[in-house]
Amino acid sequence: MDIQKGRVVGMHYTLRNEQGDVIDTSQGRDPLVFLQGYGNIIPGLESQLEGCKEGEQLDVVVEPEQAYGVKHDQLIQKVPREAFQGVDKVEVGMQFQAQTEQGPVPIRVVEVQDEEVTIDGNHELAGERLHFSVSIESVREASEEEIAHGHAH
Repeated sequence: MDIQKGRVVGMHYTLRNEQGDVIDTSQGRDPLVFLQGYGNIIPGLESQLEGCKEGEQLDVVVEPEQAYGVKHDQLIQKVPREAFQGVDKVEVGMQFQAQTEQGPVPIRVVEVQDEEVTIDGNHELAGERLHFSVSIESVREASEEEIAHGHAH
């Protein structure tokens, strides 16, 4: 059975950055299970899996525009340290939810100075070309309930 919209896929993957460093992997865990064609994984990977079959192994390169987007400089800002009231020690790598007019936005602390903290609202993989090594472990028809919910159960 091949991968197409409305089928549930189980896959193992290893994700590397451009330098070859492992960012994430499913090795040693259960396969990642998702409903194909419903936006459960990044678009560039989903489109390249279309038509693959159980047992196939492939290497996929996904450009930023089809992954987590390009990096937007306007999402990197310096804010006063007092914006972090109630946080004893603000450190690089900490993540918070910023309240905006469009709703909550995840941010990361990327630099801490005496009076200012630099935050980044980009996804941490924004602007990155992603390299996936994938093995398709299973492909099956989705249930009506999975289709209705838009994800695998």
